[in-house]
Parts: sequence; C-alpha cells; structure tokens
Amino acid sequence: MHLKPQDVLIALRLAAMGDEPRPPFAALARELGISVSETHAGIERLKRCALMNPVLDRVDRSALRNFLVHGLRHVFPAVLGAESKGVPTAASASPLKGQLVSEARVWKSGRGDVRGRAVEPLYPSVPEAAKKNRTLHELLALADALRIGQARERKLAVAELEKRL
Repeated sequence: MHLKPQDVLIALRLAAMGDEPRPPFAALARELGISVSETHAGIERLKRCALMNPVLDRVDRSALRNFLVHGLRHVFPAVLGAESKGVPTAASASPLKGQLVSEARVWKSGRGDVRGRAVEPLYPSVPEAAKKNRTLHELLALADALRIGQARERKLAVAELEKRL
C-alpha cells in the first residue's frame, strides 16, 4: 500500500493538533475537503507506512519529519505553473515569508489575494483547508518549500519543521 498525496495533508493536520485526540473521521474529512472513506483509508495508509502510531492513534512526528525532509520531493514532486492569483505557499507564506528573496509562489485559488507562480498543491482541497487553519497552512507551506525550494529555502524549512514536529 502506497501513500497518496492526501495522506500527507491528513498527517500534517493531525500533527498540527499536537497532543489533542484525533477528531472523528467525518469532522476531519469536512475540514480537509476529503471524503470520509478517503480520510479513513488515508489514516490506515499512514499507519501501515509507520507515519502514524496505531496504538496511540497519533502521527509519529519524528517519522513524519524524516519523510517530509528526505522523501516528499521525490514521492510527490511539485509542479510549477504560470503566474496566477492564489494563496501563498513555500517561502511566500509564514513562517518563511520575508527570509528569502524569491518570486511569489501560490496555490491557485479564486479566493486568494496574492499573485505569484502557481504551485500544484498536494491535493486539490489544500488552499481551502489552509485558509481554515493557520497552523496547517504553515506546515503545508513548509512542505512545499521542501518540494520546490533550492538549498537555502529547504534548509530554513527543515529548521522550522524541527521546531514544529
């Protein structure tokens, strides 16, 4: 069983919760814009891939950090598109915003307020899910910095993930 991009979205949302108990599948699905059955299947894949502890029903933060840093860009490479209006990501979003001089990167969204080069999100519902939860938005932006960033951006993203995960 292989990970799917939405599984990373689910893992980052659960990681953003800290030590809070996992919400019911329906609530998590609604928040992330994923079906309940796909949310359940994603959590099962996370457990099988050892990114989630099946006994504690929590994300293994260390394993997730290692996957994000060393595997994410190879398993789910970023696709860059044309300039678009959208929600900021990577170094264009907090917590990396202002630390690097680079062109703006966005997830294309009609509800976004920034113009920049479009980055295909891990999953289509990412822009809306990110707008609902600031902590999740920051983790997704760091993940994108790892997917598309050059050495310096990646190094800053890894340092931030070390603090957060």
